[in-house]
Amino acid sequence: MALRQASDFAQLSTEIKQAGLLARRRGYYYARITANLAVYAGAWVAFALLGDSWWQLAVAAVLAVMTTQMAFIGHDAGHKQIFTSRRWNEIAGYVHSGLTGVSYDWWVAKHNRHHANPNHEDEDPDVDISVLAFTQRQAASKRGPLRWIASHQAVLFFPLLLLEGFALHLHSIRHSGRERPLMIAHVVVYLAVVFWVLSPVYAIAFVVVHQGLWGFYMGCSFAPNHKGMPVLSAGHTLDFLRKQVLTSRNIRGGWFTDFLLGGLNYQIEHHLFPSMPRPHLKHAQLIVSEFCRQRGISYAQCGLFRSYGYVLQHLHEMKCPKPDKA
Repeated sequence: MALRQASDFAQLSTEIKQAGLLARRRGYYYARITANLAVYAGAWVAFALLGDSWWQLAVAAVLAVMTTQMAFIGHDAGHKQIFTSRRWNEIAGYVHSGLTGVSYDWWVAKHNRHHANPNHEDEDPDVDISVLAFTQRQAASKRGPLRWIASHQAVLFFPLLLLEGFALHLHSIRHSGRERPLMIAHVVVYLAVVFWVLSPVYAIAFVVVHQGLWGFYMGCSFAPNHKGMPVLSAGHTLDFLRKQVLTSRNIRGGWFTDFLLGGLNYQIEHHLFPSMPRPHLKHAQLIVSEFCRQRGISYAQCGLFRSYGYVLQHLHEMKCPKPDKA
């Protein structure tokens, strides 16, 4: 059985390679990166021209969207989707990390651990979040304020995402190593520019809206992928293909969903073939879904809002129980 399962992924890989879906798409990425940087730069020009105005909150919202879109490029560079050369992928990753303020080295190391053991209670860092409980064991371990938050986690989940942007900057500074000066410079320059152009009230509102919406967008893009899917523990016997497929969820939709989620809506295909360029994922989806159907492997797929329902349902089921009254 183990040999047959191992051969399943080998056969799927052959089909994907024969379809040419692992070939680089540099033209696509050149166009995407150029468009992102143009809109991002244009937003900052508008910021400089507007001055003290509540219209700056609209600029902050645009920057939140573009910061997330550039983070998606950093994600793709981290998986070596853009160039065949590791060096050029790293250059693209470091440039985008400097612009978004998220450490490339820290994120790649963390994300690679996630890909190696998705939704694993002990091995996946994305299942180890201090304020949330994804398993009964995690719920039982919460103490103090964290226990209160975890006991209301389904209600608090989306509000907590508003803090994700700030948390990403903090983690990047704490864990970035050689990138730390760059991460600190990003925060210093960002705050200096905002408070130089805007008066304190406008500046604080701008930072809150920009960073809050960016974190919210990032969280809403990554949460549907695995949350609410089976959580694995030590001793599981799943082979690589089944481990990746059974713990991941795809999101249905057309070109707008592809743009909105940066290709992460094809999470199953991305986990099976992390170096596959983003525009090829939708083509791989047809092959992978049929391959799984033929072998009776559950292939999870639903709409975006339904996926959030699954996330909240799981968080509600795993919440910390209220303490017994004496």
